[in-house]
Amino acid sequence: MNLSEPKTRLLMQIISTMILIIGLLVGFSISASAQTPTAGPSDPVELSAFLDGVMSVSMDSNHVPGAVVVVVKDGEVFFAKGYGYADLETKTTVDPDVTLFRPGSVSKLFTWTAVMQLVETGQLDLDADVNSYLDFEIPDTYAQPITLRHILTHMTGFEDKGDGLFKLDEAEVSSLETYLKTNLPARVFPPGQYGAYSNYATALSGYIVERISGMPFENYVTEYIFKPLQMQQSTFKQPLPAELAGQMSKGYNYLSGEYIEGSFEYVVGTPAGALSASGLDMANFMIAHLQEGEFKGTRILAPETVQLMHSPLYSPAPQMGGMAYGFFYNTINGQYTISHGGDTMLFHSYLLLLPESNVGIFVSTNGTAGNVVAENLIKTFIDRYYPSGESTALIPTSDFASRADQYAGTYFLARSNFTTFEKSISLMSSVDVQVRDERVWWKNRPLCGSGTWFPGESG
Repeated sequence: MNLSEPKTRLLMQIISTMILIIGLLVGFSISASAQTPTAGPSDPVELSAFLDGVMSVSMDSNHVPGAVVVVVKDGEVFFAKGYGYADLETKTTVDPDVTLFRPGSVSKLFTWTAVMQLVETGQLDLDADVNSYLDFEIPDTYAQPITLRHILTHMTGFEDKGDGLFKLDEAEVSSLETYLKTNLPARVFPPGQYGAYSNYATALSGYIVERISGMPFENYVTEYIFKPLQMQQSTFKQPLPAELAGQMSKGYNYLSGEYIEGSFEYVVGTPAGALSASGLDMANFMIAHLQEGEFKGTRILAPETVQLMHSPLYSPAPQMGGMAYGFFYNTINGQYTISHGGDTMLFHSYLLLLPESNVGIFVSTNGTAGNVVAENLIKTFIDRYYPSGESTALIPTSDFASRADQYAGTYFLARSNFTTFEKSISLMSSVDVQVRDERVWWKNRPLCGSGTWFPGESG
């Protein structure tokens, strides 16, 4: 080979460059592997770089205009950042300190906190018949009365009823009292028998807070939760107070290649999902729960009450997660977590706490496909900073094949409607389970479109 020939010199340069690149990549891979966090985030700069990549790809592929992400650790805000736009028309960017999002059912955690404050002071009893706190009667369909403990675990036995929960026109919004008295769902299961998520029941517990405290629910939360936690950019009021209205993020649908701005969503069952809050305000709430009820020297709950709220209360099986006192609990990658998601039609959010690590993360998005973004963020965050060193695959028991047939059949969600026009939705959302090749398979029949066969996990 003649090294003086131009083509030969060019070839050698290319080879040298490739060797250098490969060396750098190998070095980077070893370095990255050595620095991959295994016990929680430790470097805000590294976390920012990681989250920026995750959010950029996920928001773009799911057509979500804006989002906010906040991480707290050891009683402080560890990371807070807005992504994208709160208003596409004015190109207003998301600010974690100022921009308001609608966390949806994450609102319920504030309702449960309010309930537990009144339990702590002896004004409420978790095991008393809720009728003793109301000015209307829950029918005695079953011998067992409904209690606040049932509501906290979503085991009231109410059927699901979405009609009337959301409104887009303020003129159609009734008071919490009127909503509860005119939309009472049927009792279809004995309380404590099945878990069936209930917005109505949560709204009912907020109404009990209102009656016992003698204050409108929105005012109670402001006085006893928002103010002590310095949450000045938060409210349950609808419409928004004038001083906050200009900070509200717009919500967007994505249709035929363009973003369609939606209207402000009124949640009539206020305690179940009407919160509007900034990302940094949500950080204060997470810190208080992780600090056993204390935020910057001010206490909203006693330590023992917080410990109770975070402890398991119900699970359908020992191998599964379940309900704490209003929080969902689970063990993910060996980490005990408590959490709650939240969805309106336009906004999707998720709040997750790791009490043993004193870490919390909150994400909220302003697009109709934002649930994918929020869930993806939580999963990738846990997998990166709390990786599992053990296999989580379930192993069938030795007698599984002989027991498989008993699981075959058609299933419907306990969270369904059984007595009104909404039951048609339930009839189109069944799950068929069959036994094929000594394995359980299920076919989900969603509301629209055909289902897909998936292999089931046995055990």
